[in-house]
Amino acid sequence: MSSEQNRAVHYRRTPIEIESPEQLGYSTIENNLAESSFSDMCLADYGIDADLGRMLLPYGDHLGAERLRSLIAAEGDDSLSADDVLVTAGAAAALFIVSTGLLGANDHALICTPNYATNLETPRALGADVETIELRFEDKWQLDLERIASRIRPDTRLVSVTYPHNPTGSTITRNELDALVALVESHPSARLLVDETYRELAYAEPLPMAAGLSPRVLAVSSMSKTYGLPGLRVGWLTCRDDRLMETLLAAKEQIFICGAVLEEELAARVLERRSAVLSLVSAKTRKHLAVVRDWIDGHELFEWIEPKAGVVCFPRIRPEIEVDIDVFYRALLDLYGTYVGPGHWFDQERRFFRLGFAWPAEEELERGLEGLDRAAAGARLSSLR
Repeated sequence: MSSEQNRAVHYRRTPIEIESPEQLGYSTIENNLAESSFSDMCLADYGIDADLGRMLLPYGDHLGAERLRSLIAAEGDDSLSADDVLVTAGAAAALFIVSTGLLGANDHALICTPNYATNLETPRALGADVETIELRFEDKWQLDLERIASRIRPDTRLVSVTYPHNPTGSTITRNELDALVALVESHPSARLLVDETYRELAYAEPLPMAAGLSPRVLAVSSMSKTYGLPGLRVGWLTCRDDRLMETLLAAKEQIFICGAVLEEELAARVLERRSAVLSLVSAKTRKHLAVVRDWIDGHELFEWIEPKAGVVCFPRIRPEIEVDIDVFYRALLDLYGTYVGPGHWFDQERRFFRLGFAWPAEEELERGLEGLDRAAAGARLSSLR
């Protein structure tokens, strides 16, 4: 075996990153329906005064600014404290820290798919024994607890789910979350990871912060998806296990010591206005969801499972429609200036695509939906003969 094959961590770039809008170039896309976050926002849009010219810039608290951690923990209904929060450089860094803190080569991990790529790729890069639990369109993207129970093993180290779900917008009930926590607690070697990045964008009552339910649960979130502030690069992980948190803090310190105090201060200012900010975000999200619902209901070519949370959905070209999928995607961008996240970003058939409806302006969303119609109609094999 060559030294290249034998190296400890096997990194690879994923399609979702290689083909992301920022890598393709925003200027090449007229109607960007590929984003999985709320609209990119300015702090002023949220009424935030960002005058920080006189702020000292020392090394920060290695856990993250205490004020910020307290604001994050406050969403936990007294089940979490500031000491249960570790601030990271976005949710992706939190996921990396969790994976490297819990998994090594051949450690068993059960991970639901489709999923945000990092949830899968970091365990794979570590050489973990990754077993996927598939969510299916035919099951309305619902979590099958019995399937998880049948596959969890005495040596399972990690059970990983994303709820509310990316890319489908599905969610689970409080009873299902409680049952999942109880299942993991019945297996002493296992931990539950919940990627809850869209938790605050549930259309009904949001789930509780998962880490508050058990010391065996870890959760991650960020300022990127719900708040539309990915440029802040502020995320966090929550965990009530003091010993494990010490390990996760050590991982953070070895990667980047502490966060950027400027970014943590700005994130805290946003969370201090959480109620007003989420009201603005929710209003646009619901309005744009209604546009997509009106477009797809009864559609001849496309079908979906309507999302219950978040800013994305995962429609597909109906399976009975004969279509040249390469022609569809090529025409969609080249002729109609519209970009969506193709199914292969999530190891799914390319008939599926992630459609982000809260990032674009309303007119951009409507143009993009029209582009989807025209590209799919033109790619039907009957029209190509």
